[in-house]
Amino acid sequence: MSEDQPLVPEGVPAPATDPWKGFRGVMAGTLVLEAITVLLALPVVATVGGGLKWWSVLYVVGLGVLMFLGAGVQRRPWAMAYNLGLQVALLAGGFIHVSILVIGVVFVAVWLFILFIRADVKKRMAAGMLPGQRMSEA
Repeated sequence: MSEDQPLVPEGVPAPATDPWKGFRGVMAGTLVLEAITVLLALPVVATVGGGLKWWSVLYVVGLGVLMFLGAGVQRRPWAMAYNLGLQVALLAGGFIHVSILVIGVVFVAVWLFILFIRADVKKRMAAGMLPGQRMSEA
């Protein structure tokens, strides 16, 4: 997430540890949990939705695989755009069954919260307010 590391203003110490490392882990973990949830929707669609068609299985399994693969690319500068693109694809999966749409709405809320946290970390880093940036008062 090199794009997320704004230049620290003069006089503000750089963080002692990389704050984005843990953030990337949160995003990767969220994608893995989302992929598991999406794949677990297949039995629901099969039972409640009146059966699976080959294209619906391909769409849901493909989306789940892309989410698993996306967990491994969180270090890339385009990772957040990839993550949000997956959310759009998940919402579009509502044409398969409403349960897929519900999963999409829940995870869109999660990703909006992640975006809020990301903006907060950027703001605190620029202000020198991250715990790793504070000078000891000894």
